Amino acid sequence: MSEQHNEPGLFRRWWAILKKPSVKYSMGGLLAAGFVAGIIFWGGFNTALELTNTEQFCISCHEMRDNVYQEYKDTIHYSNRTGVRATCPDCHVPKDWTHKMIRKIQASNELLHKVLGTIDTPEKFEAKRLELARHVWKTMKETDSRECRNCHDFESMDYTEQTPRAMRNHEKGLTSGKTCIDCHKGIAHSLPAIFEEDPSAAFKVD
Repeated sequence: MSEQHNEPGLFRRWWAILKKPSVKYSMGGLLAAGFVAGIIFWGGFNTALELTNTEQFCISCHEMRDNVYQEYKDTIHYSNRTGVRATCPDCHVPKDWTHKMIRKIQASNELLHKVLGTIDTPEKFEAKRLELARHVWKTMKETDSRECRNCHDFESMDYTEQTPRAMRNHEKGLTSGKTCIDCHKGIAHSLPAIFEEDPSAAFKVD
């Protein structure tokens, strides 16, 4: 009973301290302490945020490591003559802070499905592949393939160095307002099985 009676008194004392700081500490000292604490908090927050923007973090769960990551290793984005590699966050995490934070909040849904075991076996993953792919394609379409354009851009292309087919398609895409994902579905990961029956479906706008 004595402890219960002391709790309200302790709360009131702490509240009094917060409302009226001790005269032993100047306002400048309190502001300086708050400033340092803010830097430490912000630094810790950004460090944790950047750790989640690494490929190692992306493939730390077996759902990604054993499925899409293995497919990605067989593509030009993983290994090529120039040695320039696009990693998971390069394609799936926006670079600017606002859109990055929005994506991080959306990714919390993935944690839920990790707990639920929604795609914890190859069979479950394949059953959901089309749905998952369509989510990514829709996002990339809505953002005008923003993450692709961090490395690729119509205006920076030297069409004379491309094959005739690539040159025609890129020029057509530029004039018709198409975006990268309209034609480059399956560029880093295997297409859903449905496209084996109709290969042209991969290049149709959803």
